Amino acid sequence: MESTESGLSFAQFILSLGTTAAVHFGDLPDPVSGERGDPDLLAASQMIELLGLLQEKTRGNLEPAEAKLLEDLLYDLRMRFVQAQQQPRIVQP
Repeated sequence: MESTESGLSFAQFILSLGTTAAVHFGDLPDPVSGERGDPDLLAASQMIELLGLLQEKTRGNLEPAEAKLLEDLLYDLRMRFVQAQQQPRIVQP
């Protein structure tokens, strides 16, 4: 996997988008505040859609390892989204 002039590889880029989705799911703490926020499924869904768009637009142009990483990440995030939708939501007054 090649890095750009800035040193950022495609794999690092898509993993950072995946990490952002995990923050939106409430699975990881916010890197700025250090606190886990409430799940924001709309924002998580948007990150998944963004990764799906990247997959569509880069199809045929990625190294096999990059394509596999993106495919696996999307699968995991989509399954996590389904799981999050099935969890009961607690509404605080």
